[in-house]
Amino acid sequence: MEQLTATPEACQIRSKLHRADARHVEWRVADTPVPYEDALVAMEARAAAIAEGEANEAVWLLEHPPLYTAGTSARPDDLLNPRFPVHPAGRGGQYTYHGPGQRVAYVMLDLTQRGRDIRCLVQGLEQWVIDTLEAHNITGERREGRVGVWVRRPEKGVGREDKIAAIGVRVRKWVTFHGISLNVAPDLSHYDGIVPCGILDQGVTSFEDLGLLVSMPEVDSVLRARFEAMFGPTSNA
Repeated sequence: MEQLTATPEACQIRSKLHRADARHVEWRVADTPVPYEDALVAMEARAAAIAEGEANEAVWLLEHPPLYTAGTSARPDDLLNPRFPVHPAGRGGQYTYHGPGQRVAYVMLDLTQRGRDIRCLVQGLEQWVIDTLEAHNITGERREGRVGVWVRRPEKGVGREDKIAAIGVRVRKWVTFHGISLNVAPDLSHYDGIVPCGILDQGVTSFEDLGLLVSMPEVDSVLRARFEAMFGPTSNA
């Protein structure tokens, strides 16, 4: 996804990514952890139905059991210890971790109604995360050549930064799937089995690691509000 990430000035994301007809996006929250294979099948089926005009756009918030996913650019050497199941993801990017305490948001949007601009879509997802963090007094930032959202950690050393959110999307027939993962309170030691996103010299963090104790429903509420500001209205599935 590196080639799709740019500065926010490249597109007017808040206007371009809104649908002209203001049709609502279905908002769904899973109550229990969802196995990765089940989520992938459901997500791809929904994306295909959206492309055929048979279903509404959707955002699906969930958690997964502990696992690693390998994006299309994953390097075998970056899998240091396969202590959890490893799944090919079909999205851009390299290895990442999913598990309890991490909010995953699968985003299924019809880009034929939202500007047909993949670069702009990625910027919108990044900004969605940044705005959500800002509401919790966390400063998240983009970094050229490094996908995701980053937090400066000067207490760890000069130039140190930690990743708090990963972004990986795929587009088929102009419909998006996959999306974002935001670290709320996962076990960060679970990242030790991989080189996250292929980056050796920086770390990972979370709300909890930064000293902010918030519940998943609290984060979800802000995610929804900031999503609506970026992409338009939602309704419960």
